[in-house]
Amino acid sequence: MFKEIPKPEVTPDEITTLNIRVEGVVQGVGFRAFVLREAKALKLTGWVRNRKDGTVEALASGTTVRVEELVQAIMQRPPAGSHIAHIDLNAAELPNKPGFIMRTSL
Repeated sequence: MFKEIPKPEVTPDEITTLNIRVEGVVQGVGFRAFVLREAKALKLTGWVRNRKDGTVEALASGTTVRVEELVQAIMQRPPAGSHIAHIDLNAAELPNKPGFIMRTSL
C-alpha cells in the first residue's frame, strides 16, 4: 500500500511570483491588454510585454491564490482571436516597482 503524502497548505497571504511566457496567436489580438486588466483587477504587481519571437511574457506577483487566478484566466478565457499553444510558468524574483504595467516590447 502507498501512503498518501499530504499537500502543503497554502496560506491566503503567501506570495508567489511567476514569469509567464505564452506562445501561440497572442500578438495583435489584445492579449497584453487582457493580461493587464486581469492582473490589475486581481491587485497583482508586475508587468506584461510582447517579445520579438511572437510570445507574450508577464511577471506576476501577489498572493498565490490571485496569481493562480490570473493563470487560469489566461488558460481558460483568453481574448477572442487568440490561440494559446503553450504556456511556460517559472518562479521569479519579486518585481522592483509597485503596480502592474505594460512594458515596451523586447
